Amino acid sequence: MKIHIEDLKFQCIIGILEHERIQEQDVIINFECEYEFKNEYINYTQIVDLIKKKMIFSKFKLIEDAILSLKSEISKEFPLINSYTLKISKPSILADCTVSVSDTFSV
Repeated sequence: MKIHIEDLKFQCIIGILEHERIQEQDVIINFECEYEFKNEYINYTQIVDLIKKKMIFSKFKLIEDAILSLKSEISKEFPLINSYTLKISKPSILADCTVSVSDTFSV
């Protein structure tokens, strides 16, 4: 089975520029995971809540640091997940594009 969480959008402090440390900005998260369904399911609402809380509370400087931190939390909290891809985008940091970082993890 696969779970897809697409275009999860909220605001948080993320970035190294001075204004990014003061003003919240939009982030968009895309998450896809694979797991073997055997009478146990993964509550996608809990995944969304974990991602939002971690991003808002931690005020990461780098998207890369956010991804690695979320990797640790997701792997710990959701042992049924076999592999997943996480993508964090900052749609408003540059006027003519969206900047993103992503990675895929096998658990």
